[in-house]
Amino acid sequence: MSDQSTRHDVTREQAEEAVRTLLRWAGDDPSREGLLDTPKRVVKAYGDWFSGYVEDPADYLKRTFEEVEGYDEMVVLRDIEFESHCEHHMAPIIGRAHVGYLPTNRVVGISKLARVVDGYARRFQVQEKMTAQIAQCINETLQPRGVAVVIEASHECMTTRGVHKRGVSMVTSQMLGVFREDPRTRAEILQFLGIQRTC
Repeated sequence: MSDQSTRHDVTREQAEEAVRTLLRWAGDDPSREGLLDTPKRVVKAYGDWFSGYVEDPADYLKRTFEEVEGYDEMVVLRDIEFESHCEHHMAPIIGRAHVGYLPTNRVVGISKLARVVDGYARRFQVQEKMTAQIAQCINETLQPRGVAVVIEASHECMTTRGVHKRGVSMVTSQMLGVFREDPRTRAEILQFLGIQRTC
């Protein structure tokens, strides 16, 4: 995917020229030895960082398993590391997502939950929207009794520019179904995640 010569009606050559323009605007010379291959590297990196635009995260959840011997308790995957980018400053967002759901009669492979997180993270994002997108995708595709998504992340647009506040993390959550409606079930999932003090 990252090797495509054209993406969204923009050619690789146009993208590389845009990088050269930014290098000149920053005050450097894109033709000097150290920067000569930088446009090519940046465009290749963008192909990786923003691969979420060329995939549908819901596709990862279409293969499910029904032979679960009647299991109907919570399924929780914690500490899914992700890298995203702030849509306001194009700066990195580095964090962890915690995902849980209460299945009806089918479950999904746990690696697929991590792929859903990556599918939305590999786009320009705001954390609140990303949290809601992940929860809605799982809810609409698996149709469980409830979905819980909690994201903790550090935003480089805040730590490396502007107010320059390091060590700050942002926590967002989206609860659907029984996790929203039943306070006891909500408390249980937050206890599973070990973050009941923050949500």
